[in-house]
Amino acid sequence: MSKSRVSSSLSRRKFIQYGSLAAGTTVLAACAGGSSPDTSSEGGESSSDAGGEAIKVGVMYSTTGTIAIVEKSLQDATFLAIEQINTGTGPWEANGAGIAGKMIEKVVVNPDSNWDLYNQMSKRLITEDGVVCVLGCYTSASRKSVLPVFEEEDSILYYPVYYEGNECSSNVFYTGAAPNQQITDSIPYCYENFGPKGFFIGSDYIYPKESNRIGKAELEKAGGTVVGDEYAALGTTEFITIINKIKAASPDFVLSNLVGDSIPAFYRQFKDAGISAEDIPIMAYPTTEEEIQAMGPEYSAGHYTSFNYFQSVDTPENTAFVAQFKEMFGDDRVTNGVMEAAYLQTFFMAQAMKDILEAGDEINTETLREATRGQEFNAPQGRVKIDPDNYHTYLYSRIGKWQEDGQAEIVFATDAAVKPIPWSQTLYPGRKCVHPAPDDRSDPTQETGEDLVPEFL
Repeated sequence: MSKSRVSSSLSRRKFIQYGSLAAGTTVLAACAGGSSPDTSSEGGESSSDAGGEAIKVGVMYSTTGTIAIVEKSLQDATFLAIEQINTGTGPWEANGAGIAGKMIEKVVVNPDSNWDLYNQMSKRLITEDGVVCVLGCYTSASRKSVLPVFEEEDSILYYPVYYEGNECSSNVFYTGAAPNQQITDSIPYCYENFGPKGFFIGSDYIYPKESNRIGKAELEKAGGTVVGDEYAALGTTEFITIINKIKAASPDFVLSNLVGDSIPAFYRQFKDAGISAEDIPIMAYPTTEEEIQAMGPEYSAGHYTSFNYFQSVDTPENTAFVAQFKEMFGDDRVTNGVMEAAYLQTFFMAQAMKDILEAGDEINTETLREATRGQEFNAPQGRVKIDPDNYHTYLYSRIGKWQEDGQAEIVFATDAAVKPIPWSQTLYPGRKCVHPAPDDRSDPTQETGEDLVPEFL
């Protein structure tokens, strides 16, 4: 490993409106397009708009609730990718409009940051709306909520978010970071550059707790010490008690797995409590350009995030992506790592569908599962690939130091995308996942008893 530093014509869409799925909750299909990128009442084209040749795809992100601060950006990036595929622009230009002449019809739902609604809506998308797959979810709690639905109905979820690993389903393609693409480099970086004492915080649900469990094991493996481990209820915006515990413990760094609205609140109160980035730097996973824009960059300057993508990544593909995203949604918007994964996975899906149709086959779960294996794409972060064995994605590992302008100086980066390893090798040495081809949905977990060495694309 080494250190390193388009336009599309937009059209208005008809919308699909969902009625109440839970008491007191009205859920609307959400869209952002054309000259009104912030509206929340539009979705994809109807079948008649696509001349009866539409491919129905579910889009399931929360645009309201505590996670909307970042999750709406995933929906926006998905809409951009679908617009480019349907119009034959951006990275899809060489393929012409649509997928072998067929348009994507997006069926869009807003689960309102409610885990139960994710479950209900995913079932409705599959069984009533007849989508061929779903692009969606953010938190691990939402993914765990819908996973039984996708496995029982044998449908495909494309999931774009870094996560705690320790999972390998035949019904999910994971396009966010596995632990070895985010945690494995960031903890040694903290140990070597900040010191051996780490204080771990997070929101109180599965992803932060499991990621911190891996991070603590990595720190102790390196010879460091865990001096604190605290969790706050999802959506919490009061952190004085935890900050006082951090002061008392006097760590060399804080590892933060707070999510959603809690992120801006914590960073603001951390600085207001008189703790500077020079005193105790924060290394975070969920903190992106989106949350930094919301909090104000003066609160994040000098702190760090471990991610596969930053807006400051210097590739031709990223220059085009940032320009195209800003053209569609406004010059004041920023790009971030999770939305980049939502963007690239839409092209993985489209490429697989194109291969299926050109082979003269029907798009269904079986053909889509096999065709998605091994797909590659020149993403904004660099060349990436779906691992054909474990359905996770080869991604770059990067660490960014936040600057006064809200952008990241990349202080660490791998030279190529890293092979994903779903199971933490610190906690589960030698464990890996290999799906048979064709996938018979049997347990892909293998206990090799061997050290899994890093591999690169």
